Amino acid sequence: MSLVFMFPGQGSQAVGMMSTLLASSDSANQIFETASRAIDIDLKQLALEGPEERINQTEITQPLILTASIAVWAEWKASAELCPDFMCGHSLGEYTALVASNAMQLEDAVRLVHLRGQLMQGAVPMGQGAMAALLGLEGEAVVKVCEEASSVGVVSAANFNSPGQVVIAGSNDALEQAIVLATEAGARRAAMLPVSVPCHCALLEPAGIELAEAIRKLDMQEPDVPIVQNYTAAVSASLDELKANLLQHLHQPVRWSDSIKFLIGQGADTFIECGPGKVLAGLNKRIDRSVRSFSMSDGESVAAVVDEIKGEQK
Repeated sequence: MSLVFMFPGQGSQAVGMMSTLLASSDSANQIFETASRAIDIDLKQLALEGPEERINQTEITQPLILTASIAVWAEWKASAELCPDFMCGHSLGEYTALVASNAMQLEDAVRLVHLRGQLMQGAVPMGQGAMAALLGLEGEAVVKVCEEASSVGVVSAANFNSPGQVVIAGSNDALEQAIVLATEAGARRAAMLPVSVPCHCALLEPAGIELAEAIRKLDMQEPDVPIVQNYTAAVSASLDELKANLLQHLHQPVRWSDSIKFLIGQGADTFIECGPGKVLAGLNKRIDRSVRSFSMSDGESVAAVVDEIKGEQK
């Protein structure tokens, strides 16, 4: 068995998330307390009580999902003696993978993604940009649609999630035009996403300058576990390359489908989504049904996955 851990990104948040784990795990509570102190925001209260509009603001969403995912990761480490062969994270989830692989400290990562969210929101004022998932249209067709809609404003493919599911991002007018053109081209549906900024598009390039300085100052280490990065759909050759990819990652598309295919090409056959939601496990079913995918978001689901894997090893 070759095991991959996947960490979710924005869009997996919900009011009440982590309630089961926080009610039963001292470790999870300690992780939330540590993360909350790092940015002076009560992430536990937000996770349990919301409100929804607050947890959907990107400077809150990012540290919240990262912290929740690390809390689940800690449960896995306490329950299983098996280390993954690879890690990957969808968009924000790449920063979670850096924490889980000991490349970055939790407090540093929480402060960094909080700043990242502030810079992203500052680059695009609230309400002037958005993201939408296009279903039933392949990547090349989506790229063509966005090129046509770019006459109205900035819009581009942001996440190549799976065959037939591509997320687009951009300014409101251009995004609306792209949705119209995508529907005419055969898209079955366009679903707006609960995010407050248009991630992974050219509108966020200005945010990269200050983020680059913050990353430069960080005390980062080589990851203990190889991380497949969104920008390249491959493992970086050095820590310097990894950092450079993080900056490209801000305004370039997430090559998620290519990342999963790369991992399968490396022999990966078992994928575990670690954190709130089940989005990534669902995408894997669209990418390649030959691999197994599990989702863990609380103590019960962690125990179930541990039992399943330990049973196979006997």
